[in-house]
Amino acid sequence: MIRALIVDDEPLARRGVRVCLRRAEDIQIAGEADSGQSALELIRSLRPELVFLDVQMPGMDGFEMLSRLAPGELPLVVFLTAYDAYALEAFRVHALDYLMKPIDDDRFDEALRIARHRLQQQRAGVEVDKLLRLLQAGAASGDTWLTRFEARQGGQTVWVPADQVDWIEASGDYVILHVGPRLHMLHASMDGIEQRLDPARFARIHRSAIVALDRVRKFGLLPTRDALLTLADGTELRVSRRFRHRLRLEHIGMLGPSS
Repeated sequence: MIRALIVDDEPLARRGVRVCLRRAEDIQIAGEADSGQSALELIRSLRPELVFLDVQMPGMDGFEMLSRLAPGELPLVVFLTAYDAYALEAFRVHALDYLMKPIDDDRFDEALRIARHRLQQQRAGVEVDKLLRLLQAGAASGDTWLTRFEARQGGQTVWVPADQVDWIEASGDYVILHVGPRLHMLHASMDGIEQRLDPARFARIHRSAIVALDRVRKFGLLPTRDALLTLADGTELRVSRRFRHRLRLEHIGMLGPSS
């Protein structure tokens, strides 16, 4: 069973989460809180694995409440908000997901699927953050990430430094490196390229796109539940729902503020 805590100052909002959780036989509601302070006390005493947390609450909002918890006390968090302007900030504090009020049943079920997956990883000892640290430790010991690409151009071999790449696009059996106004084509797969790139610098945002994180300037949500990234040169790239989850878990805290 997954122990869950519901935190919202509005009784009707808490009831809405309870109703949604009735469909999940593996979720046990450990408790409810109507303020940030009471949520802190319940998290420390009940040790819930999953918290549905309202962003805006009087006295202490959801972000401040989380900031007062030690790293070892942090549960998985699904934010509840009526304003999508808080979504990026939620990602920065490594929220598992966010739900817009009024809560959509399909989105709620999707958030639960993500929570189950993360908890399975944690319980199996392969939680994503630990895996990334291991990969980074391996790189420091000699297993380095790809630093340049070997591309063909006009019958010649061209070396393209990885830190000059803005984004990478899939094109059949090839990938296209976007380097400012220049394009370079490689015979490679997106999966193969992704595995060789430093996850602290590049993120897969779509089955056909990888982006350099330091090129991202804006992040916006779309009605389709996808998202839209805008790069420094004005290029707009869609983040699919599948990869949006991966992005926020590992990388979204590195992005600049949305504007």
